[in-house]
Amino acid sequence: MAKPRVFVSSTYYDMKHIRASIENFVQSLGYDSILSEKGNIAYNPDTPLDESCYHEVNNSDIFVIIIGGRYGSPSSDQPKDLPKTFHTRYESITKKEYLTAIEKEIPTYILVEKSVNAEFETFRRNRKNPDVEYAHVDSINVFYLIEEILQQPRNNPVFHFENHNEIETWLKEQWAGLFRDMIHSRKDKKQISSLSNQVKTLSNLNTTLKRYLEEIISKVSGDKAEEVILEESKRIEEFTKQQEFEKIKMIRDLIRFYDFSLEQAYDIFTNARNIEDLLTKISKQSDGRIEYEKVYKSWSEDKEEILKEVNVIRSLLGVKPLVFKK
Repeated sequence: MAKPRVFVSSTYYDMKHIRASIENFVQSLGYDSILSEKGNIAYNPDTPLDESCYHEVNNSDIFVIIIGGRYGSPSSDQPKDLPKTFHTRYESITKKEYLTAIEKEIPTYILVEKSVNAEFETFRRNRKNPDVEYAHVDSINVFYLIEEILQQPRNNPVFHFENHNEIETWLKEQWAGLFRDMIHSRKDKKQISSLSNQVKTLSNLNTTLKRYLEEIISKVSGDKAEEVILEESKRIEEFTKQQEFEKIKMIRDLIRFYDFSLEQAYDIFTNARNIEDLLTKISKQSDGRIEYEKVYKSWSEDKEEILKEVNVIRSLLGVKPLVFKK
């Protein structure tokens, strides 16, 4: 039977003891641990080393990231002549491993050293002051990585640790909860299947009832019957459209995580002139919580799926499809 694959991501030298303890813990559960220093990653000689790491993240079932005082080496797609200063911004291999896991919606667990978290709180209060010195981190990017993780709307459980025993206890509880949710999910699927059959039956009954009601309205309302039937048909059509609208993930996320109303979503998706304008409207409506540049980059990398989802929404609203302007 295939075992769950747990990818452990962090800088190495400052975290090697924690990594070793997590490896032992994972294996004690009967899972496979994936750590770069243990030869678990198959490196492709035709690509940069870090690309093989991202590929291995894609093949994992659980992702654990440990954030300590070191940010790590730049990923292979970063400029080669980056100045080595505390405030130099760049993407590290560890961060890109994390982003890969998030993009693929792999269950992710974030471990942050307590000393680093304490300095992160100092950073949040002094982010505009470049003269503040930090004792426990080697790069400002550590703080930006933690901040980006905390801004994720989901899949971002964070635990602040001092020793490996705390980590093991927390991960054991988290994974037990994940297993329980999976069991309940299987039950839910069976219930949904049963409900689906019931819905089909109800659909046929609704068609019959609709015919009966139209006959009754025609006899009771006389000359106004056609108008009453038309109004009710429009009301039912609008309700059906609303249900379909709320099934779409992009809409659900806007409503659930960013407090958009359904009417605001209707307005934004109806009046947008192109994808860039749509994202501008969404960003403004979210009061900046949805960052234009960051989301646009993500959308640009997955244009086909984004256009498909956006234009399903536009179709429900009865307006023309959108395209990327650039």
